[in-house]
Amino acid sequence: MNRIIYVYLCLSCFCYATLSQRVVQYSTYSNLREVPILRYSYEPNPDGSYVFGYETGNGIQFDEQGYVKNVGNPQTEAQVKQGSFSYTGPDGVRYSVNYVADEDGFRAEGAHLPTPPPIPEAIQRSLAYNAAHPELTQTGPRGRFFRK
Repeated sequence: MNRIIYVYLCLSCFCYATLSQRVVQYSTYSNLREVPILRYSYEPNPDGSYVFGYETGNGIQFDEQGYVKNVGNPQTEAQVKQGSFSYTGPDGVRYSVNYVADEDGFRAEGAHLPTPPPIPEAIQRSLAYNAAHPELTQTGPRGRFFRK
């Protein structure tokens, strides 16, 4: 009976020590009540452009600027945002992301972000052929298996 109690106490102490280390390790990232704002700026302009940024005491930095592109032309007018942010992850590594958001969508770049694989050569040739011969793709399929 004493062995069972001894094993139970040892196991309980081990679990408590393991969990308390994890809480201490991540408490610096989850305790948001004590993180000071070191820098904050927001500068809107009458033309719709702006500059925005902040920096916190735990190392988070964010900077963004935005403007309206092609003002006055409803067909091509677009809001453009570009900026960057960086932070230190739980693993101690500094992560940085640069981004642009415009009429072509959202594009982000960072050393830690995955990139698409290269386009195979056969597909590149096919795309180049299609671009060089738009008359074949605009009117539908043609060839020996299709009638005009």
